[in-house]
Amino acid sequence: MNKLSPLIHELKDHAPFTLFGAATGIACMLIFKNVSNEANLKLFQVFHPAHVVLSAMVTSALYKMYMKKTSIIMLLIVGYFGSIGIATLSDSILPFFGESLLGVAIPTHGDIHESEEQHELLGTEEANEPNNNESTSIHEEHEEHKIHLHLGFIEEWYIVNPAAFLGIFIAYYFPRTKFPHAAHVLLSTWASSFHVLMNTHRDFSPTILLGMVFVLFISVWLPCCISDIVFPMLFVKDGEYKPHHHH
Repeated sequence: MNKLSPLIHELKDHAPFTLFGAATGIACMLIFKNVSNEANLKLFQVFHPAHVVLSAMVTSALYKMYMKKTSIIMLLIVGYFGSIGIATLSDSILPFFGESLLGVAIPTHGDIHESEEQHELLGTEEANEPNNNESTSIHEEHEEHKIHLHLGFIEEWYIVNPAAFLGIFIAYYFPRTKFPHAAHVLLSTWASSFHVLMNTHRDFSPTILLGMVFVLFISVWLPCCISDIVFPMLFVKDGEYKPHHHH
């Protein structure tokens, strides 16, 4: 219970701000809804690694502060899996399930028909010959896009994994570095928002927007608090526990 009480406190304390963060995520989505998927991917590639750095910092620093003795190997293990695992859950996996439940990732027949028409406008009969293949590839593209789960630590391994080690490095040498939890929440929210935008093929109706608020809230609220409190504490044995007041 001594270990769980900070989590309960954090969940209660950060729920209102996480809700505010979800509102900023919706604002981002409304602002960027008409930009290309490539642009949304680029924005995800900014906010997700930044979230990983912060998550690695907090997880590693808490583990280091709560342990009487810390080995660098254990710090790397806790910091890496605590940041990569939970940031991926928060920024990619939970938003992906939210996209699937809301149905925003499924292209409408109108979207497919419009894409086909654009290809047909290319003109000559010679160009029309491969258009049949292009038409098939459009359908395949939509099918692939519909089920795409973007995993940053695999697809951008050269950015996301070093980001985790950077956070661990900062925590190792400066474990008491203060960084607002609000920044952690906002970065995670915005990364989640752009993951949703990458896969969105629907107009934003009031029902969908309300559903997205819920998806963003859950995607950020539980994983961020688990990352900051529960995960590092799983590796602290009772005999090695060194109590600290968490802020």
